Amino acid sequence: MKNFGLDIWSNKNFIIEDGQIKLNYKSMPSLLQIVEKIRSDDVRGPILLRFPHLIRRQIKTLYSYFDKAIEDNNYKGKFNAVFPLKVNQFPFAVEAITTQGAQYNYGLEAGSKAELILAMSKTSKGANITVNGFKDKEMITLGFIAAQSGHNITIIIEGLGELETILEVADECNLKVPNIGIRVRLHSAGSGIWAKSGGMDAKFGLTSTEIIEAITLLRKADLLDSLGMIHFHIGSQMSDIAPLKKALREAGNIYAELRKMGATELNSINIGGGLAVEYDQHTHSNSRNYSIDEFSSSVVFLLGEIMNAKNVKHPDIFTESGRFIVASHAVLITPVLELFTQDYQEKLLNFKSVNPPLLEELMDLNRLLNNANCIEYLHDALDHMESLFTLFDLGYIDLQDRSNAEILVHNIIKKALYLKFSNPTDELEQLQVKLQERYLINASIFQSLPDYWGLGQHFPVMPLHHLNTVPLRAASLWDITCDSDGEIAFNPDKPLYLHDVNLDEEDYFLGFFNVGAYQETLGMNHNLFTHPNEYTIEIDENSYEIKNTVESKSILDILESIGYDAGEVSNKLKKDISSSSFITEKEKNDTLAKLELFLKQNGYLRTTN
Repeated sequence: MKNFGLDIWSNKNFIIEDGQIKLNYKSMPSLLQIVEKIRSDDVRGPILLRFPHLIRRQIKTLYSYFDKAIEDNNYKGKFNAVFPLKVNQFPFAVEAITTQGAQYNYGLEAGSKAELILAMSKTSKGANITVNGFKDKEMITLGFIAAQSGHNITIIIEGLGELETILEVADECNLKVPNIGIRVRLHSAGSGIWAKSGGMDAKFGLTSTEIIEAITLLRKADLLDSLGMIHFHIGSQMSDIAPLKKALREAGNIYAELRKMGATELNSINIGGGLAVEYDQHTHSNSRNYSIDEFSSSVVFLLGEIMNAKNVKHPDIFTESGRFIVASHAVLITPVLELFTQDYQEKLLNFKSVNPPLLEELMDLNRLLNNANCIEYLHDALDHMESLFTLFDLGYIDLQDRSNAEILVHNIIKKALYLKFSNPTDELEQLQVKLQERYLINASIFQSLPDYWGLGQHFPVMPLHHLNTVPLRAASLWDITCDSDGEIAFNPDKPLYLHDVNLDEEDYFLGFFNVGAYQETLGMNHNLFTHPNEYTIEIDENSYEIKNTVESKSILDILESIGYDAGEVSNKLKKDISSSSFITEKEKNDTLAKLELFLKQNGYLRTTN
């Protein structure tokens, strides 16, 4: 995995320079530089960094490729896009989306009442709002209010009952009727983990018979002119483009048939989301088999071909690809707190004046190891280790001798790996995997990387520094929750190798990339660990600015958020200390001051890291 697969997943957003990973933009600050500046204010625990310019880049890329495809194919419709709020509703993510997308009239998609209110408050007039998901009368009425307020809103019906409610609200009030869309239940299914979003067993959408009935209901209510869109979605993170092409042919023909049935104001096809992001760091397991160029060209060409064959007006094309827009803009940074084989450091050797002969030989092997003899000496060391274990079991050597032997053999293996890293033997590669290091990270996988825990979704991970040296430690990552599932285990098929560092002398930071989609919205407070401290980083030609700080919840705040009375908890703790008869008044005051400080901090660990 050369350079941690940066050329596979980063889309040239990051580069390695001077041993550090840097933003490939304007003044090109390093992530380590940003993190150290933030931590200089006594910030501890994980940090989430937002980079709005990466959202702007993705929006620009999406529009430019579709506009190019439209021009190349002499397509007569236009391209539009909306961002599905379910992907990331957090304030400074939405702010970045709406401000960076303003010049493209980039809109928002809502799937609940709260999201619809948010979309109405954040979408500029003229930008599109689409409304998906199941709806009641209140939610549909909100759509009428949005239309009356001047928003270009389309309510996508998921069933005939919703259409009947729209007709009911239209009959009861004098508010402007919003645009109406129909989600079609395609025979075509998607690919990947989320493929069940499409196909005849999908959760949403109208069958062919229901679509015809919907046209009849709209015509009877004299609202057929309000039908402006058909919508389909075959799944998030589409790994294969072939199912999309099949779905486009099916949806395109449905659109053409509806136009011929008298839906003359029907002018849009919404292809939903699903444009995949590359998460993988390894060339043999890419997350998608297509490019944005192929994606946009396929959509435009196929729809144009169908409409030309049926002599039907080319529809405007809508997408709802949220993951593609925001995944890359957020990076989770976490310090490593501990390496669990640090007990094998040479400084912990404690030899006696007289040592067992095999141990003396191990000492010589460790001292004399070089490139020419390392394989031979490694074999000798492994043989000696087995013999010393047998001697320990038989009672001929003590625990100190065994400890010294373990440290020496561990270091001989490490030295051999470094000496032969450019041309390792099969045996060394196997030892490298066996000699796994456990890196304890000051974070919660359940809070910050829930898709890894829940779906097995991998995220690119790499150190922020030491990138001018070869990482040789097979790495498993352990979080600080008291749950065995809080681990990113070493996977020989997708190996992660990190550096062997001395945490007593320096910090070591890991970055998790492409975490801007879904991870914040799905994160859970397992063990009552709250969201990381969050910062927006604005970069210009000369420097960068840290803005929009959102601090992690304090211990009292997170207790209160799940229903506890923070004042009651605090007062009880303070009362117990004040009434203690075992400490002096000064000790009471000092203890109360410490308690007050701890209660105002977040729950992440506060070591030297």
